[in-house]
Amino acid sequence: MEQTPSILLIAVIIFLFIILASAIKILREYERAVVFRLGRLVGVKGPGLILLIPVVDRMVKVSLRTVVLDVPPQDIITKDNVSIKVNAVVYFRVMLPDKAIIEVENYLFATSQLSQTTLRSILGQSELDELLSKRDKINMELAKIIDHQTEPWGIKVSNVEVKHIDLPQEMQRAMAKQAEAERERRAKVIHAEGEFQASTRLADAAEIISANPTTLQLRFLQTLTEVASEQSSTIIFPVPLDMISAFMQREKK
Repeated sequence: MEQTPSILLIAVIIFLFIILASAIKILREYERAVVFRLGRLVGVKGPGLILLIPVVDRMVKVSLRTVVLDVPPQDIITKDNVSIKVNAVVYFRVMLPDKAIIEVENYLFATSQLSQTTLRSILGQSELDELLSKRDKINMELAKIIDHQTEPWGIKVSNVEVKHIDLPQEMQRAMAKQAEAERERRAKVIHAEGEFQASTRLADAAEIISANPTTLQLRFLQTLTEVASEQSSTIIFPVPLDMISAFMQREKK
């Protein structure tokens, strides 16, 4: 009979400990608690130590950190009828925890589905060249549209990045041929510009040399020196009469 009060006391202590453990909650700096009392919203509490009324209060924990949401690859037909697969990354965070819990059932799933549908809608209105060359503009447009639609949920979308665009094999080959043709065109243009500049310089040099015959003779002698230094064999080189005319005139005198 004496053991009954002690057992009852232990049971009461355990019950009080369970009640106290359910009433005291500790939240981290990036966490908030949306508290409901008998089904009605009481408010948002945290961070730190918060007290709840056992059985009466119910808490839903929400993280305020930035969420990196990976949007799975989506099959998209562009405006110029090219079938591609595109995936993206959405960066967002919860700004109003009470709205994120009350206004939508599962804000993570809802944001993911909204991002997928928006990605298909926006990219389907653009041509392939625009998707490849103006990706920053498309990212900004996607972020603006998704942020506007998630604003009633208390969610702020900070950035959307299109990660990868998977092209069909035939389109990749066509783009490779186009890039190769463009490189060849640039090479020919650069070569033509070089030839034009070289011919212009040669014309200027010819004009300068023609004004002074002595310069032509010096250039001829310099060419002979260069040829003689490169090869050891005997070279027969025609000598212009202009070079020896001065010597012939002196001999006549």
